[in-house]
Amino acid sequence: MFKLGINEQVARSLSGAADNNNAELLRRRVGHRTRGHGHGPITRLMSPSDLGQLLKPFVFLDIFDMGEGFLRAAASGGGMPIHPHSGVATVTVLFEGRLQYDDPRMGSGTLGYGGVEWMRAGGGVWHGQEMSAPPEVSRVQGFQLWLALPPDVENGAPESRYIEAADMVRVGPAHVIVGAYGGVSSPVPSPEGVNYLLVTLRAGERWIYSPPVGHKVAWLALAAGMLDAGESITSGEMVLFEEGEHAIVLQAGPDEDVVFVLGSAVPHPHPLHLGNYSVHTSDAALLEGERRIAELGLQMKAAGNRRTSAGTVPVFR
Repeated sequence: MFKLGINEQVARSLSGAADNNNAELLRRRVGHRTRGHGHGPITRLMSPSDLGQLLKPFVFLDIFDMGEGFLRAAASGGGMPIHPHSGVATVTVLFEGRLQYDDPRMGSGTLGYGGVEWMRAGGGVWHGQEMSAPPEVSRVQGFQLWLALPPDVENGAPESRYIEAADMVRVGPAHVIVGAYGGVSSPVPSPEGVNYLLVTLRAGERWIYSPPVGHKVAWLALAAGMLDAGESITSGEMVLFEEGEHAIVLQAGPDEDVVFVLGSAVPHPHPLHLGNYSVHTSDAALLEGERRIAELGLQMKAAGNRRTSAGTVPVFR
């Protein structure tokens, strides 16, 4: 986890639009943009110690691009190391390729575009190799998001779900990954007051996102193509919108389709207390989470090799 300070100029830029009668201000404007920090197949766009402080409950976002070499190494035990979490929920969505899961508790299947892995770490889990690419897949791209959990569940029982694309819901060009929008609700059992969408727009297509009441936090990250949000957004960028509840007006560039994720939420009212892999609302909750993941680590080591025939290692909780 990167331990970066908050840029005060960025914070000021997100304080909201000036109050005047210009109708154009009804369109939510971009307040800040970033391309994050890359390391191997992963680019970290946000962490809990930088932009996550401004966008909480959204506290962490990675965009990943795993090629054939990385995927084959992962299938034989390399790739992403197994690591712990507490106090957060993780949400993984793909926009290119497929990953398979194989878990004795939840069965087996495949996630592609529009499917989701939801993992509420709660009091503690170890994970990192619970999905693998089928042999015929040579590239996988997607996003992993962390959500800070409210106090009543941050140290509660963990939960994992794999929901395939056919069981997710859509509104126009958007898959509703988390939350409720346009009269439909995601099957993901997330806290209230959070929306997270995976959207594809055709070249030249215009789309307006009208956030629910109270969703003053909003951002998007663009995986492919070019978007006009009042100013140009290019592939690989994450942008933070001004605080407020105005609509977000987007139009795809004229030459290619665009794919992006968009989040909006009621602001998380609690401070973030950070561990190496944990985010909690108090020091006491953090200590309890770290105690539990240390205990689980010993149990996991004692359990020995749990790798399945598909090359996955189920979440340990």
